[in-house]
Amino acid sequence: MIARELISLPSFAEDVQRGLSSSPKTLPCKLFYDQAGSALFEQITRLPEYYLTRTELEILHDRAHEIAAQVRPGVTVVELGSGTATKTTTLLQALSRRQLRVPYFPVDISPAALAEARERVESQCTRVSVRPVVADFSHGFSFLRNLPGRKLVLYLGSSIGNFDPGPAVEMLSQIRGQLASGDALLLGTDLVKDPAILVPAYHDAQGVTGQFDKNILARLNRELGANFDLDFFRHIAIWNPKKSRMEIYLESLRPQVVDLGLLHSRVQFANGERIHTENSYKYTMPMVREMLQLSGFSLDATWFDHRAWFALHLARV
Repeated sequence: MIARELISLPSFAEDVQRGLSSSPKTLPCKLFYDQAGSALFEQITRLPEYYLTRTELEILHDRAHEIAAQVRPGVTVVELGSGTATKTTTLLQALSRRQLRVPYFPVDISPAALAEARERVESQCTRVSVRPVVADFSHGFSFLRNLPGRKLVLYLGSSIGNFDPGPAVEMLSQIRGQLASGDALLLGTDLVKDPAILVPAYHDAQGVTGQFDKNILARLNRELGANFDLDFFRHIAIWNPKKSRMEIYLESLRPQVVDLGLLHSRVQFANGERIHTENSYKYTMPMVREMLQLSGFSLDATWFDHRAWFALHLARV
């Protein structure tokens, strides 16, 4: 008993216990982004099937000067879920042409990703000052109030699509609550399109998305002392047209019992039983307008890539 009390459980332990005890079983998608998961996601962004990063980059390359003009000089940039800031430098460069110094606060759960983001931005944007913030959004957005100046909050990559509609509005409302008059949000959303394009983006031919999905189990093995055998789970990606979302699962390939190690519990899986690991909602413009309106934002402008697969929306407080 004494030895058990001395062990400090990871902050996500309760979420894991609750999710794997529920029916159907779930795991929070925030668990994807440890160091190994962040590296795998960077590989995913370069896959031929994964159009999201390329289409969003196209918009930023073609329209960054327009976005910067809409924002106006003297802005502090805060990027939520920045990752390694691969896409952000284009916009930061456009903003730095309009103001002497651009304060940039990349915010992410992964310190490794933030370190890479800082190195990338400082090497490419000499007039941008980078100040990384390690934060878990489940703890709220109060840190926004402490950041100086008029703010442009970036939430790119259609990360909002990982939230169900209600929680998405709740999250955006929390962000809105920490902002002041004159602040703005630049929101990326992936748009509804043919499932023949959507499904391969989440289940690629090389199997990198499968490795990324399974890394969530590998992380539980590493950090909780669990004994998931990754060979006995398979990655599944399904388009759900009724809910307008991609659904990601890990499916057990046999009846099995998994020991959760530090949680001192076991989880039983039937053959074919699934763990729901992620949703990725795909939007129409009416869906975007409603989400922003319910969150207290006013949609000011939208930019699309040339195929209208993706959109960036500038919303005002």
